[in-house]
This record gives sequence, structure tokens and C-alpha cells, in this order.
Amino acid sequence: MANIKPFKAVRPKPGFAKRVASRPYDVLNSKEAKAESAGNPDSFLHITKSEIDLPEDIDIHSSQVYDKAKENLDAFLKKGILHKDEKGCYYIYQLMMPGRGIAGGGWNQTGLVCVSSLDDYESGIIKKHELTRPDKELDRINHIKTTGAQTGNVFLAYQTDETLHKSIEDWKSSHHPEYDFIADDGVQHMVWVINDDATNDRITKLFADKISSTYIADGHHRAASAARVRAALREKNLGEADYFLTTLFPSDQLHILEYNRVVKDLNGLTEAELLKSLENDFLVGKTQKSFSPHRLHQFGMYVNGSWYELIAKEDSYREDPIGLLDVSILQENILDRILSIKDPRTDKRIDFVGGIRGLQELEKRVDSGEWKLAFSLYPLSIQQLFDIADTGQVMPPKSTWFEPKLRDGLLTHMIS
Repeated sequence: MANIKPFKAVRPKPGFAKRVASRPYDVLNSKEAKAESAGNPDSFLHITKSEIDLPEDIDIHSSQVYDKAKENLDAFLKKGILHKDEKGCYYIYQLMMPGRGIAGGGWNQTGLVCVSSLDDYESGIIKKHELTRPDKELDRINHIKTTGAQTGNVFLAYQTDETLHKSIEDWKSSHHPEYDFIADDGVQHMVWVINDDATNDRITKLFADKISSTYIADGHHRAASAARVRAALREKNLGEADYFLTTLFPSDQLHILEYNRVVKDLNGLTEAELLKSLENDFLVGKTQKSFSPHRLHQFGMYVNGSWYELIAKEDSYREDPIGLLDVSILQENILDRILSIKDPRTDKRIDFVGGIRGLQELEKRVDSGEWKLAFSLYPLSIQQLFDIADTGQVMPPKSTWFEPKLRDGLLTHMIS
């Protein structure tokens, strides 16, 4: 059963919360992070993307970058921008996202911020559905080891339980939030501090009694990095390193968006040869405008200023749970077979673009000349994710994109 516990969060004083809170480190490149933090010395990006405070030609994986992160974290604490709670607490984190959500009315989701057991992660109580990329894993390992902090929150899901839901909603309705602000992207962020021992004990017991498994929805690299840091520091007997920073959301509040792909080149093919090759496994048709799939086994492809609709032929994919996934069909029948991208975790010829950025981001990247080809996909369901994780199978990397995103900097877990 799920083993979670309260923790002493490092977090901003209320007056600094909006200025500190930043988008997750892994949804921004260095240039974007520098632009987003411009004029805001209190942005948590100075800790999670500390290369923004160093010369532009710095190797972002160099020791200087991690040392700068540690220096900036220490400075935030010394200046009183951040402080550490004196007792272990649970934290309720509610996000409200306008616009694109259900029936155009937006999305509202509430999670419990806690630390989860790495023993659960390694034993399979916390279930995975993706492999990780070694370079991204190593980056966070070095960041955690140098700063002594888990700054990246792992997004966990669990099957909705009404008793847990009521416990969390009761606290929200009877207490004022510690933080309540609307970020620049229009998402409202609200955080409550549960500092009552009896309430925290009840929540811990409810998870231990009622939740048999949790599922990594977003943050496989952060979880894997925390586990590897724990192993490396085991001889130091740091008890906090046995746990990692997580936010747990009930399944009925989660929203998965598509995770699209861009590719560097056509693997030596001409555009005409690429289209001809696709016809072996797909029905291919040119469209008059940007194309976003609206059902399973349907794809959009953008190349040389034009969009195409691709429909997978019925006999072109495997009928098992993994083979039926659109990310698998794309990987096996196009990326691997035609474009020779065998391992998308390590191949530098492919990149991944979250669906929240829209089709215009795919067009922008291809039109820039840096990328030659883009694919838009149809999103998975949360039940597909659960079913695959329950059977111990692994999806291709970057199969899911969740919105809205938790902000870095509001709640950090120190392991040393």
C-alpha cells in the first residue's frame, strides 16, 4: 500500500510566491528560461535553470551550473525569499486552468503534496509506464546531489477515493490558502498548509489503507534520479533521501494532452519518397490546414509547409495494449522503419513537443529549418495509462503530456 509522509517544505513567504513560482525546468530550454526570468531575480528558474546566470556558451551540464544552483538556493534562503517549515506538513495544491478544458470551461484539479517512499518506487507500488533518457536523468542527479534539494515535483495519480477526497476538501473549505495567485499563463495556483498532526496522521493512514498503487503520470526522470541519488548517498544515512517530492492527484481530475514529435531530417529520403513509403502502412491525404487528430490511429504530419492526415491501416500494427497505442504505431512504422530512429530516448534527431504548445509550435520549428518533419498525435486516456502500468509494460518515451503544470519553487524537499 502507498507509503507517504508529511515533510518540512522549503517554500516562499506568501508575498514572494508568485514571483518565485516558475514553470517546470524541463518544459523550458535555456533561452526560454532566461527570457521568462528577465527582470525577476526571485524566479525559481535561477535555481532549476541556473545556467541563465552564467555565460551563454556554458555547458549546461557542467559542474559550474550545479554549483550556481546551490549558490542561488542558499542566497534565496539567506535573503528570506524562501524559508523551511519547522514541522512536517502535508500541502494541498489546487490548479485552475481557464479555456481549453472540459467544454471550454477550463480545468480544476486538486492534489496532495507529500513525500513518497522510494522503497515503493523500487518495489513497484509506485508504477511506471515509461523508460527514461540517461542524459536527462544524470542532469537531475547532479542537481539534487549538489543542491541537496529535490526541486522537481513528481506528478502521481491514484484511483479516485471519496473518503480521501472529502478529507482534502474539508480542509480547503475550513482554512484559508497560504498562496493564491494567477500566473502569467492564466492558471490559478492555490496552496493550503495542513499543519495539524491529527489530520496528517489520518491522511497517511487513509493512503496506507485504501490506495494499493500510485502511478507516475509525469516525472519519470525526477523519480529515477531521486532513486539513484539515494543509492549513491546510502552510506551517509540521510533519512530524507529515502523519500521523494510528489503530488498525488485522483484519477477523475487528470487531463492528458497529446505529446507531439519533431524530426531533424528525412533519413536521406526526398519528400516524395517519404510519402510513398508511408503508403505501406497508412492512408495518406493532404489537408488544406493544420491537422490535429480527433480519434485513435490518426496522425497529422507537417513537412515542407504542408500538412497531411495519416490513418493507420488495420493490419499495420500489433493488437496488444502497447502495440495499439498511437505513440507505438508512430515509433514502429515511421520513426523506426522509415526514419531509422531506433531509440527515441537517446537519438538526437528527435524532440518532443507538449500539446499545450499547439500545432503552431510544430510549424514554427519546421519552418525555422532546424527541423524537417513534425507529427501531431491523439492523446492517451488515463485508463490506458493505468492499464499498461498495471501489467508492467512500458510505453515509448514522452507518451503523455499533462496540464496544468505544477509550478517549481512553491514546495521543495531538502534531503540534506
